[in-house]
Amino acid sequence: MVALLQRAGYTVYAPPNPLQGLSYDSATLADFLSTISGPIVLVGHSYGGMVITNVANGLPAGEAATLAATQRPLATSALTDPSGVPAWKTIPSWDIIGTADHVIPPAEQLFMAKRAGAHSTEIDAPHLSMISDPGVVASVIEQAAQATD
Repeated sequence: MVALLQRAGYTVYAPPNPLQGLSYDSATLADFLSTISGPIVLVGHSYGGMVITNVANGLPAGEAATLAATQRPLATSALTDPSGVPAWKTIPSWDIIGTADHVIPPAEQLFMAKRAGAHSTEIDAPHLSMISDPGVVASVIEQAAQATD
């Protein structure tokens, strides 16, 4: 997916997610994002969505970064730390719902997408849709990037 976006002319950063807890992970990503100028599209997968929604509050609405977190074992606190105000309340969002996901049930994904008012795309993909169908994922990211212009 990163290569597809780069070939389309986007600058892509994929900083590692420390997976040490929501507060720590969000602060780490916020520090990284402060080094980037220009429009940013944040991309998070699974728990990474919680991290980016906490990071995005405090960024101007026109900014977002193309990010994908590397995956390592998750600290328990990552699932128990309370979230801040969700960024989707004030920032447009896009969602890809993998109808073959066995980690987060598609009905739950759809509920979260509707609650966020997200532009949703359903695909026949498992939890790692960015690996099984990177073309569709890259296309949705491009739609989000074009919407920031």
